[in-house]
Amino acid sequence: MIIARRMTRNPVTATPDMSLGEASELMKREKVHRLPVLDKDKNLVGVITEKDILHASPSPASSLSIHEMAYLLSRLTVKKLMTKDPVTITEDTTVEEAARLMSDQDLSCLPVVNGIKLVGIVTKSDMFRILLELFGARHYGVRLSFLVEDRPGTIAKISAALADKGLDIISFGTFAGTDPTNAICTIKVQGCTIDELVSVIKPYVSDILDVREV
Repeated sequence: MIIARRMTRNPVTATPDMSLGEASELMKREKVHRLPVLDKDKNLVGVITEKDILHASPSPASSLSIHEMAYLLSRLTVKKLMTKDPVTITEDTTVEEAARLMSDQDLSCLPVVNGIKLVGIVTKSDMFRILLELFGARHYGVRLSFLVEDRPGTIAKISAALADKGLDIISFGTFAGTDPTNAICTIKVQGCTIDELVSVIKPYVSDILDVREV
């Protein structure tokens, strides 16, 4: 899947000369936690986050009044605190590549651009929603995690065995195993009991790690 299918198009944006107070109010009003920053030509020049503004705000323990703190925020502009030249992706970037970038570089969002023009944004929340879908978290079924030998054809045999029993596979994921010779799989199916699923899977796996109805 590519990011174009999951990104938020035409996201709410800020300008470099917007005050931090205005940016904060905009985030609260639009219920977002970060804003791409566009210059007068609508080119992406940065990103400002709720955390950036929070770090710039005077501590609640300070002797400043609420009006004084508001005044200070009104004097600081987005340009002074925004992350300049942020990491970006394009519409045809894969979801997994976007997730890797966000994880490896500890990013809360990735602006999506066409050249230097902003066309969308993807956030960690978007990635969590995709994760829920991949695990079939919103569908009831039997979820089983197991250890298998990491060799060609193993997953195909398990899938075929489930198909022969007429079981509906909601999700099937593979993960790094305990060593290079194996892999951990998590599968979720409908149309059977826990005992029935275990009996189908058991001949093909090294160890059953967890099984439950969810």
